[in-house]
Amino acid sequence: MGWLQLFFLHPVSFYQGAAFPFALLFNYLCNMDSFPTHARYLFLLVGGGTLAWAAMGSFALLVFIPALCSVILICSLGPQEVHRWTFFFQMSWQTLCHLGLHYTEYYLQEPPSMRLCITLSSLMLLTQRVTSLSLDICEGKVEAASRGIKNRSSLFEHLCKALPYFSYLLFFPALLGGSLCSFQRFQARVQGSSSLCPRDSFWALTWRGLQILGLECLKVVMRGVVSAGAGLADCQQLQCICVMWSTAGLFKLTYYSHWLLDDSLLCAAGFGSEFRQSPGEDGYIPDADIWTLETTHRISLFTRKWNQSTARWLRRLIFQHGRAWPLLQTFAFSAWWHGLHPGQVFGFLCWAVMVEADYLIHNFANLFIRSWPMQLVYRTVTWAHTQLIIAYVMLAVEVRSLSSLWLLCNSYNSVFPMVYCILLFLLAKRKYKFN
Repeated sequence: MGWLQLFFLHPVSFYQGAAFPFALLFNYLCNMDSFPTHARYLFLLVGGGTLAWAAMGSFALLVFIPALCSVILICSLGPQEVHRWTFFFQMSWQTLCHLGLHYTEYYLQEPPSMRLCITLSSLMLLTQRVTSLSLDICEGKVEAASRGIKNRSSLFEHLCKALPYFSYLLFFPALLGGSLCSFQRFQARVQGSSSLCPRDSFWALTWRGLQILGLECLKVVMRGVVSAGAGLADCQQLQCICVMWSTAGLFKLTYYSHWLLDDSLLCAAGFGSEFRQSPGEDGYIPDADIWTLETTHRISLFTRKWNQSTARWLRRLIFQHGRAWPLLQTFAFSAWWHGLHPGQVFGFLCWAVMVEADYLIHNFANLFIRSWPMQLVYRTVTWAHTQLIIAYVMLAVEVRSLSSLWLLCNSYNSVFPMVYCILLFLLAKRKYKFN
């Protein structure tokens, strides 16, 4: 029974697994000429609606309403206005929903329902697709819907024009998780046929399945280590470092497993990395680059590779438009997008400072460390320090109570980010004098 609870009985994993046969069916039907484009859009939309009701219950309305309003805004506003208004509406709606979660957790002191948590996660993914689409329209990558609809068009013509947008915002392979898929890639996949033969698709999915199985086995081991050890409230001195590292390791394994499952569902439906890419189209970016994440000695590289599609989305949405302190703006917005829990605010702002320190430290080290033995020692020490800082940030982001956050900050673990803060201050001061 314990093995079943690890994977199949996890709510999101269960619903993602239930959607697998329908993803394979969609991929199969797309190879048939008798399956028209409008039917494909409807298949994905109805599948998304059905999956939302099954996974979220009545909370699914919290996803349907902003999707409907966003499509109305996209179809009625010009390309220069659409992004500003859709961004404002979507983030306002998502913030109100997160405030409802805060009210339940912090004021009523009640655990939130699993369906509400799934809904908020899906709503965050919806925000990604809405803002990605509105940016594409604003930048001219996608034709504005308002240009293609005439004033005297019938209701049926309006619905046909809006169908691709509805389908994109609610298509079931990406409803509960998965890498951000651009509207151009989505449209090209729906309108085209699968370029992947069944044998290649089978081996690709089999390889992902074996990876997920291996990660789940590692989770069993790591969960045993975490359960057998002391918690942050009971650990003493250096023991707290082991507690932090093992707990963060369990969190990372959970993320890797879910990302691979989400990637497998997109691959089964034909939206994965195996689908051919058109010229000028944004390529598919899997969220999990496990090898780089576990071997890098650079916090900045870890940041770019952790949840890659979200990192690229944040860079495009906030960082590239930030005039003053774009890095801090990006991490502050990420905390807002995640829900503004106290641990998230502290964790993401700490992460921003660590990335800024990382740039200065490594640029300084590259000027003075030349011999390969010293480089090996330097990479080993910075790798360990990077992994421990990431563990610290991850625990800060994941904890929900102020008492747990205080235990983390008051432990020996705070030494690691503090070292980078001191180096940031010294190197920034030195750089300022040099300039």
